[in-house]
Amino acid sequence: MISADLARSLRDAGLRWHPTTGDRFVIDKPGVDDDVYTVSEMTVERHDYPSGTVLGFNGTTEWALDSVDAAESLWLPREDQLRELLGPAFVSLAVSGSSFVVTATIAGEPEEFHDVVAAEAYGSALLGYIAAALA
Repeated sequence: MISADLARSLRDAGLRWHPTTGDRFVIDKPGVDDDVYTVSEMTVERHDYPSGTVLGFNGTTEWALDSVDAAESLWLPREDQLRELLGPAFVSLAVSGSSFVVTATIAGEPEEFHDVVAAEAYGSALLGYIAAALA
């Protein structure tokens, strides 16, 4: 799982979230951003309204929360989602010592992104890809 800081950077760079079953997120507010939630028909369900998307909490007894606007949530994309978002820019994932190396084509050139967590390396590559695409 990627860090909230990297997820925030991806969102701020332009990555948009369309919640779907299996997605993980945090509520992006101080004091409640430590708990990670998963969108599921059983507990956290997506509701689309003309005014926007709302994430409804079904049957939660441990916390008095009925729903939260998706705009107040921060998506924590999984490794497979990050790889898919890189699309044809993704070249490879390798291990080098104690870190993972994602190679992606950024602005026409291969670039390496290193991290001890594979998802973080993918996230950094995606951030670089988005930045180059918008430059």
